[in-house]
Order: sequence, then structure tokens, then C-alpha cells
Amino acid sequence: MARIVLSCIVAAFLNACAMMQGVPPAARAELAPQGKLRAAINFGNPILARRAGGEVRGLSIDLSRALAARLGVPLEFVIYESAGNVVFAAPSDAWDVAFVAIDPARGRDMLQSNPYLIIEGAYLVAADSPIKRNEDVDRDGVRIAVGKGSAYDLYLSRNLKHARIVYAPTSPAVTDLFVAQKLDVAAGVKQQLQADAKRLPGLRVLDGRFMVIQQAMATPSGREAGAAYLNTFIEEMKASGIVEQALERDGIQGATLAPPGAAR
Repeated sequence: MARIVLSCIVAAFLNACAMMQGVPPAARAELAPQGKLRAAINFGNPILARRAGGEVRGLSIDLSRALAARLGVPLEFVIYESAGNVVFAAPSDAWDVAFVAIDPARGRDMLQSNPYLIIEGAYLVAADSPIKRNEDVDRDGVRIAVGKGSAYDLYLSRNLKHARIVYAPTSPAVTDLFVAQKLDVAAGVKQQLQADAKRLPGLRVLDGRFMVIQQAMATPSGREAGAAYLNTFIEEMKASGIVEQALERDGIQGATLAPPGAAR
């Protein structure tokens, strides 16, 4: 029996060593400085993460578990209800890795990998709205509901010249704010808005998209070795089929695998 127990311990150790192969010590130290991987999970984007029957599921969950296994450390989820709150927490050492859209404004406090996922941003309007095309939205008097601090907020704040933004606290709350305040447009993840249009009568999603979001992994600024390994990890996850398999398993629409990127 003792030999069996010893064999199991040795096998577990060898397996752990195999999983950690190829991870530079400096990268492991930067990605898990407390001896565990703290992964920020944003439930504001159903494409990435969602609650299901008391469990957490989604692509960001899968990638977090795979990275923790590579590093050979325990995994801890740090839960947020919006991407904006994830970004705001970056300077406070609240998390080690996160899943956020690539945006110039976010590069100040974090280092981001190549994209692993492409997500479409869309507009939602009332079924009888005179707004028929994405190009019709940026006009005087148009009010757009947007999740504060979201990728859509950052993009529209830079690009709108006439329409006015009305902030919802989180992206999932955008459509309810849009309806409650009788706004003209709601902006967000196409998949979420399509689900809202089915949930609430009298709404429609405009054809096409107004922006493309490149979703990446990130680590706080100053962790260059960790960021370099995240890039390697993401490219391997894309090439292995794990990202596509997760999208197919969860029935995700409105998101596609990002093309291969350059090594860093």
C-alpha cells in the first residue's frame, strides 16, 4: 500500500512538472506572486462568463483553469459585474490576470496579450424607431445607453460627435435602462442585445455592427515577463482548438476566434 501511495505522489509530481514545463520562473512569479493565480472574472459579458446553476462557466473560466494548471498553482476567481470595474481595479493589485477588450485607454494600467476572440458591438432600438442603420445613430438629440467603463463606452466616447451617452452601471443593465428612460439606442455585445430583444417585446437589433472588440488576457503593468508568457499561452490556446471548442460547447454566437498573432 505504501508503494502505491508513493507511486501516486510521484506521478502527481511528475504531471505537475510536465504542466509547468516551458513557463519561465520570472513569468510564474509575476503571474502568481501570492502563490496562487487570481483571475478577474467579468459577468457583464455572457460570451466570456456566466452563472449557471450555482456554477461559473464560460471561456474565461476555462482559460483561467488552463493557465493555473500551466503555472502549477491554485486558482482563485475574483468576481466583477462589469469590465469597467475590472479595469478600475488594475492598479490596486486585486487580480493577477483578467479578460478585457483591447483599448488604448486600458493600456495605462495593464499589459495585454494578442487577442483570442473577436466580438461584435451592436445597437438596439425600438421596433418602430426611425433609426434603421448604424450610420443613423450619431445624430443630434439621440441618447445612447452604454455600460459605464465598457469597451463600448470607451469607443463611443472617442468617436461620437453628436449623440449623447447615458450611462448604465453595467453592460447587462443597459437594455433595462434604455427601456425605463425611453432612450433612443442601447449599445453593447450583439449576443446580449439579441437576447434582450427576445426577452422584451418591441425591440430590434440593427443589422451589422458598429465596432469590433478584440478580447485579450491582461496582467497589471510592470509584469513584463508575465505578459510575455500570457501572449505565448493565448497563441497556444488558439492553435490547440481550445478556444473554438469552448465557443461551440457553450453555443456562443456573435464571437469568432482571433487570427494567429505575432510572438512577443
